[in-house]
Amino acid sequence: MKDRVERLESRMDFLFRSLGINDSGAPAWKPSPRVFDLLRRGKKVEAIKSFREESGASLKDAKNFIEGL
Repeated sequence: MKDRVERLESRMDFLFRSLGINDSGAPAWKPSPRVFDLLRRGKKVEAIKSFREESGASLKDAKNFIEGL
């Protein structure tokens, strides 16, 4: 049983790394310079759209992330 749990944990670690999810469960997103440029120019909606395209985040997650920058 212990070996099985260790194998499953190893697989989960691999999946999390592949998906960019860190240990806290929050995605490890890093906005591009384009997103920061859009924000500096006051184009929040465009920044959210661009971030969604880059990260695959949902609209809600992208909006929360961008507003938290």
